[in-house]
Amino acid sequence: MKPKNIHPEGWAPALGYANGMLMPDGTLHIGGQIGWDKDKKFVAKDFCGQMEQILSNIAQIVQAAGGEVSDVGRLTWFVKDKAEYLANQRAIGQAYQRIFGKHFPAMSLIIIDDLVEDDALLEIEATAFIPPG
Repeated sequence: MKPKNIHPEGWAPALGYANGMLMPDGTLHIGGQIGWDKDKKFVAKDFCGQMEQILSNIAQIVQAAGGEVSDVGRLTWFVKDKAEYLANQRAIGQAYQRIFGKHFPAMSLIIIDDLVEDDALLEIEATAFIPPG
């Protein structure tokens, strides 16, 4: 059995990458998501708005693979502005819980200089486990 490319229905094509790859053992690797929607349009210019869109994208990829957000075991955040992240903790928590509820997987947050898309303020990648069958 080979890895399966996971691409939510109706999303613009992923060119040169996969949004998700489901391994035969049930591990789902979710490529770094940024704050754009299924049409690759940014829905928000602010940190919390982009973060919520990113988490929604991750949830959609997990669902397209047959899982749910509680199957996510790891999130890695790449953030361009540490001060903005720290200044918005309450709003970040509220936006997070709108998508992931009280599910808190293992997380890392890495401060970076830049991202490929100029309008992106952060990027999040994830790993989930969806039992085969």
